[in-house]
Amino acid sequence: MTSLSGIGKRYGRGSLIIKAVDLELEPGTPLVVLGANGSGKSTLLRIIAGCAAPTRGRVIGKPATVGYVPDRFPAQLRMPAASYLRHLRRIRPTPGGGDPFALLTKLGFSGGLRTPMNQLSKGNAQKVGLAQALCGGAPLLVLDEPWSGLDVDVRPVLTAALESAAAGGTTVVLTDHTGTSDALPRHRKVLLRNGALVDAPTDEARTVAITLRCVDPGRVAGELAAHGHVEHRRTGLVVRAPATRVDALLLTALRLGCSVREVRECVS
Repeated sequence: MTSLSGIGKRYGRGSLIIKAVDLELEPGTPLVVLGANGSGKSTLLRIIAGCAAPTRGRVIGKPATVGYVPDRFPAQLRMPAASYLRHLRRIRPTPGGGDPFALLTKLGFSGGLRTPMNQLSKGNAQKVGLAQALCGGAPLLVLDEPWSGLDVDVRPVLTAALESAAAGGTTVVLTDHTGTSDALPRHRKVLLRNGALVDAPTDEARTVAITLRCVDPGRVAGELAAHGHVEHRRTGLVVRAPATRVDALLLTALRLGCSVREVRECVS
């Protein structure tokens, strides 16, 4: 089992971004790390993956092979997508790995396998990163916002792949602002706040912000207000509602002819 003991992290002479984090990562139980922008979630994931060293504390029991996907693929990679995937399979052959090209197809990859990685769109680069991580047979998966670059209709493909990996005993750690991770069985949520980890709020206490594009915002705002607090912004109508009201809110918005631009969890 991988665990974190007294992890702290600062950059340069600045203050600690992460302070004394103790955490046990349980195989088969996906861990979802929540937190506001800039709270240190990506830094924590890089430390878990072994891509960054903590300023203090240590990571215990990290396996030799980790499947890691950053929130954005390194821009300097000029290797074509197909060559990149084949290269990784050669340098870390694992009997339990899957077929990355088959997973790419399921994820709706459309960037061209001969296209250099630095010329792919963020979404297609994300799919290549997911394919190499999930099909490498690594006992630890660390994924930074894995659903963010995927179209809504292919997100269930990734969810099913992560569910299968966790069921097979893989340790899964991820961040997710889309709420898609709620579909993962036996998942656990923690909140990174002020550099420390605390238990994440329950569904009853969570708030979700949904940005809608409506033809006649003034006409529909009244009905939407029955589900939450409505704000008029240049980007559209933003409705903040309890997580337990999201399904009803979305049904109402679609019935009124609105389109959904963004769904994100509000973290205080």
